[in-house]
Amino acid sequence: MSSAMNADEREDIALVVDAATRFAKTEIAPHLAAWEAAGEIPRELYRKAAELGWLGMGYPEAHGGSPCSWAMRNAMAVALARHGGSGGLMASLFSHNIALPPVLRHGSPELLAEVLPSVLSGKKIAALAISEPGGGTDVSALKTTARREGDDYVVDGEKIFITSGMRADWLTVAVRTDLQDKSPMGISMLVVPGDAPGLSRSPLKKMGWHCSDTAQLRFDGVRVPARYLVGQEGQGFKMILTNFNGERLSMAALSLGFSEACYDEALAWARQRKTFGSLLVDHQVIRHKLMDMRMRIESTRAWLNAVTLRADTNDKGAEWVAQVCLLKNHATQTMQFCADAAVQTLGGMGFMQGTAAERIYREVKVMMIGGGTEEIMKELASRQLGL
Repeated sequence: MSSAMNADEREDIALVVDAATRFAKTEIAPHLAAWEAAGEIPRELYRKAAELGWLGMGYPEAHGGSPCSWAMRNAMAVALARHGGSGGLMASLFSHNIALPPVLRHGSPELLAEVLPSVLSGKKIAALAISEPGGGTDVSALKTTARREGDDYVVDGEKIFITSGMRADWLTVAVRTDLQDKSPMGISMLVVPGDAPGLSRSPLKKMGWHCSDTAQLRFDGVRVPARYLVGQEGQGFKMILTNFNGERLSMAALSLGFSEACYDEALAWARQRKTFGSLLVDHQVIRHKLMDMRMRIESTRAWLNAVTLRADTNDKGAEWVAQVCLLKNHATQTMQFCADAAVQTLGGMGFMQGTAAERIYREVKVMMIGGGTEEIMKELASRQLGL
């Protein structure tokens, strides 16, 4: 938490952290293994999170949300990640936070009224569909098209790696509306209903995030009413770039929580596990490993708080975007280090499914790739800094 907060803000955030911790320990942790095996989380969990106001954090009250600071949103995310320990769960439960911001910022009043309340109440699921089989992070290369026919757009193409893609009721889809313009300026955003004829979905098997339904989507002549266009044609690329900043900041917060989960488990194990007649924690090499974890955790926390404060005070610009990119890299590298150190500390038990360290170890790579790879983060940061 930032020192710039007043007492009331600190108290509110502390209450949210306490509630999120209890929720993770009672509503998530006991069921996580079963959800991992099932490959999805229950829809009821969305409704429970909505009742606590968490799905609506940062959204206008008029649409069922509750405006709040990035500091509060990130504190809640850190607590859920630390005590729930599943990136897949967090990715699915909050997939609307990457699907809805473009709609909120640029959608018509009618579109907002139709989409947002149903999602923020936990009744429907929203997903963002940008990546394609041949494109990945190179958004400007997307090939999915949406050609105008009367009062409809007809969508053809494929999307891949779509979180919540198997069950999403609303899909915010990046499409190329100017079929002659192959540049980023030909890209638009379109909301596609999940039950639209011609839309098919295939589940993807993954290294981690097992309780997150991830899909490849196919659009075969999918007709979408033109009123589902988000903003104006040709504005999609700018929407996507703006959307990434919030996603990357949230991923940094989650990475901090997962790093803390690894530290918590490694410390608890070291305090009760004996080797050669002594507790693990009595061995200097183990204590130093724990301190190496702690050092990275605290540096990540301080950096996250600093960047979050700037977001909340609207102190943003090119240099802030660079900070977000570099923070995302640092936070995920901290997660990688802590997951590896925790598995090593747990030894054979760290290789067994059911431990937080084992699950988080498998989820590190998607955090380092999703939202922009490490390499792209460095390149984008350098450009923002004028290098």
